[in-house]
Amino acid sequence: MTPITPLAPTAPGARFGPSWRWVVFGLSITSSWGNGHATTYRGLLRELAARGHDVTFLECDAPWYAAHRDVAPTGGVRTELYVSLGDVEARFGGLIRGADVVIVGSYVPEGAALAEWILANAAGVKAFYDIDTPVTLAALESGAGCEYLGRHQVSEFDAYFSFAGGRTLERLAALGAKRPHPLYCSVDPRAHSPVDAEARWDLGYLGTYSHDRQPALDQLMLSVARSQTTARFVVAGPLYPSTIEWPANVERFDHVAPPAHASFYARQRYTLNVTRADMRALGHAPSVRLFEAAACGTAIISDTWEGLGEFFTPGIDILEASTGADVEAYLRDISDARRAEIGAGAQRRVLAAHTSAHRAAELEAQVATIVSPEASRLAAARRTTQTTT
Repeated sequence: MTPITPLAPTAPGARFGPSWRWVVFGLSITSSWGNGHATTYRGLLRELAARGHDVTFLECDAPWYAAHRDVAPTGGVRTELYVSLGDVEARFGGLIRGADVVIVGSYVPEGAALAEWILANAAGVKAFYDIDTPVTLAALESGAGCEYLGRHQVSEFDAYFSFAGGRTLERLAALGAKRPHPLYCSVDPRAHSPVDAEARWDLGYLGTYSHDRQPALDQLMLSVARSQTTARFVVAGPLYPSTIEWPANVERFDHVAPPAHASFYARQRYTLNVTRADMRALGHAPSVRLFEAAACGTAIISDTWEGLGEFFTPGIDILEASTGADVEAYLRDISDARRAEIGAGAQRRVLAAHTSAHRAAELEAQVATIVSPEASRLAAARRTTQTTT
């Protein structure tokens, strides 16, 4: 098992309102293996704690993540593991009933049953945070069902926060979601920043295997690697099938731990962003890796999707590619100086609007419109007590 490295604590930030008690259920915060949820929760919740809130994260002790834990969260965020819904009721029922805000995230094991219990028992604001919204919509609208969220539950949460914006929010509203609001992924600039390192690869990709992303990876990287045999490529991420035939000039890593992401990006001339099919179809769904690479100042080549221009300006601080020929042209024709400008421009855009601190402030502002006056009064009293003791 990978040793757990503690997160560095965050110095308390300015306090902007009442100090609320938050309980968050998510897929994982202790392991980043095979998911982009962990890094999102680590940064977002740490920044909430830095703003003076009391934050507890509850994670199901799933075997896969138990075997691959890489961070022990600190920085004011308490993390507790549970083994079943009964365990949640027995050990954390009082905490949940007394919380000002309870959030359930997507892909939580037995999430639909957990959500049903929370909707019936939590007295504070109840919100759903969908880190996989297009996937969730596809399951709910098809009638196939979603294991972590029941269709009737969509309308029962007080707010529905989504990793995707644009038309996705309209479809959520059509399903009855109250206050559908984008809460995009974000990046911690202390963990992701430029590193001075010599380029080892011409193009790299960091991401867990997904059957619907693989065709784009084949087209935008592997086909290029087969035709550009003197160039160097890298793919990092778990769960890739043994049946994939990797070109000889493509290096493979099963996992790159978050603390090593910055140096990994620094050794790439360009990094590739590939979006899952459901997210690409709806658009307005930036990935965690997209913002991480940008914060590290690495020039990004991305597949095309509606809404990309909401976050970056194609041709200025990001490069779009629809074919392998597009990628080959970028690798061949763009000077090192221009490549550095593209990476620096992307970094500026991310630091100006897409850090974990930005997202925590957005989430706090949205919740502030829902929390009852009485809850706000009690939370403010708690803050006063904490400040004077």
